[in-house]
Amino acid sequence: MGRRTLLLDAMGTLVALQTPAARLRSVLRDRLGVSVTEAEARAALGAEIAHYRAHMGGARDAATLSDLRAHCAQVLFDALPSRAVLAAADADTRTDVLLSALRFTAFPDAVRLLERARRAGTRAVVVSNWDVSLPEVLERAGLAPLLDGVVASAPVGAAKPSPAIFARALELAGTAAEDCVHVGDSLAEDVAGARAAGIEAVLLDRSGETVPDAGVRVITSLDELSPSGSRSD
Repeated sequence: MGRRTLLLDAMGTLVALQTPAARLRSVLRDRLGVSVTEAEARAALGAEIAHYRAHMGGARDAATLSDLRAHCAQVLFDALPSRAVLAAADADTRTDVLLSALRFTAFPDAVRLLERARRAGTRAVVVSNWDVSLPEVLERAGLAPLLDGVVASAPVGAAKPSPAIFARALELAGTAAEDCVHVGDSLAEDVAGARAAGIEAVLLDRSGETVPDAGVRVITSLDELSPSGSRSD
């Protein structure tokens, strides 16, 4: 019998961050008249992303999300080359620049898988290490109508690979662990976390370069999955 629920990671599985360095350079040039190199933009974004990953668990609601974004924007601007106009930018401007540089788009194979799942009557629930804004991100990427639920780590208070976030997803889906398969791009978070929760795991390796642990099923595209999560013919 086919599986009834697909659990899916978000970043790298369903959505990608679209050329953030190029977008940051464009936003800084158009809004503040500041030019930075590709390397400078990448370095600043690297600092911002590191700060975000270390603190995203605290962004559980609108207020804490706003605080996180303001701090991330400050980290971004502090990491950019010294310019008077950047130093003079207020908090709202910094945050607007950061958010304008971050645009998430859906992978085409993610759309195709979710459409197949919807036609087959298979539920699809996102399980991701993300702040409380994840439903909004998926909405803007056009995936929300194809999903049956979204579980983000920050509001749950537990991040993958903790079994607690998977338990919340099972509760939301109203299904048992043995009736699910989880698909994600991280051995440490997705595969290990799902297995600890008693859920079959599939590793998505879009590069085709990962050497997984023995017994891990690996795919290079979501097109390789049937709507139930088994390998497509």
